[in-house]
Amino acid sequence: MKKHFALMVTAMVGFAALAMSAKAQQSDQVIVDVPHAFVVSGKTLPPGRYRVNEVSTSTQHELVLSSFENATGVLVVPSAVDDARTDKRGFRFREIGGQHFLTTIETTEHIFAIPISRSAVLEATTKSHQGSTRSGASGTD
Repeated sequence: MKKHFALMVTAMVGFAALAMSAKAQQSDQVIVDVPHAFVVSGKTLPPGRYRVNEVSTSTQHELVLSSFENATGVLVVPSAVDDARTDKRGFRFREIGGQHFLTTIETTEHIFAIPISRSAVLEATTKSHQGSTRSGASGTD
């Protein structure tokens, strides 16, 4: 009888720990509908519904950004993490050369700053200038 009682208590404690762990992981989870293609971690993702889940390690935060409808995903390592100050959740973008770069992911618990590489900015700017030079060029012979 004592063995059965100890097993029940152990199981209840285990379920409580799992529930608390699941709740902690869901706090940095957010689902966002993105109406345009965007660049994050060097990868261009198509428009669609994206889910962000935090994969915490003891030393740094990592985020998994995935879309089941587009069958795509990417691992994102933020450059900075701050505590959230509002209940505002979602993504923020910076448009450079006609491309949208993901710069911020906001969850109910944290604000994650997403780095944009200088080479990606340079490439987007160069493509933009080349496109405007070609489309804006006209003349007669």
